[in-house]
Amino acid sequence: MEDSVLDFYDDLAEAYHLIFVDWNQAIARQGEVLSKIIHAKLADPDQAGYSLLDCSCGIGTQAIGLANHGFQVSGTDLSSVSIERAREEAAAFGVEIIFGVADFRSLAQEVPGTFDVVLSADNAVPHLLTDDDLYLALSNMYAKVKNDGVLLITIRDYDELAPEKPRATEPRVFDQGKRIVFQVWDWADDATTYQTNQFILQEINGSWITKHNKTRYRALLRDELTAMLMKAGFSEIEWLMPSESGYYQPVVTARKIK
Repeated sequence: MEDSVLDFYDDLAEAYHLIFVDWNQAIARQGEVLSKIIHAKLADPDQAGYSLLDCSCGIGTQAIGLANHGFQVSGTDLSSVSIERAREEAAAFGVEIIFGVADFRSLAQEVPGTFDVVLSADNAVPHLLTDDDLYLALSNMYAKVKNDGVLLITIRDYDELAPEKPRATEPRVFDQGKRIVFQVWDWADDATTYQTNQFILQEINGSWITKHNKTRYRALLRDELTAMLMKAGFSEIEWLMPSESGYYQPVVTARKIK
């Protein structure tokens, strides 16, 4: 990953909730949907208290939501600034989560134990621009999943986006027109990667403030990720599209069987 990834999340951590129309609502909704998907994949779907590692937890959107659904959650992220905010938010929500700073390419060395579920949501995996880094991260996730446990990853639908190469997302207007959120995408000529420019515009005390952060993603196709999951040792790989799962991004699940 490029240095810009760490800079992107360190600088965005304080304002990350502003990307959502209602962050608290997003926590509740994503926790509910992901919990249903995970329980449908586990050996005993009625069991409570499954252990879960959110290895790209950011400020805690999914980690907090899943802790509210009874999972025993640990959360790690590359950004120490995001982790510090996640700790504060988990305390405010009244949930117990073990947090730590870790790169998901070195989970085997940096995170003790194994988990029933390993999660990486919100398009984090496509920050890995090379096959070598992608394989390294997936291998480390494999090392953290218990036998017969589940990996769950969510990413953007690059099978649809890469051929079209959209230049920007639709601006979303919140808070009675006082907050506007959108992204501008600068694509590589071969459409394999693109730079995201994240803009958050806010009217504060009569003045408009613009926050701009940028980072690069790989336009990771489903077949590419499936092949790399198999190479890392996972099996029973299944894709769920938003129309099936109710989640806002495509979801891929995979199992560790030994």
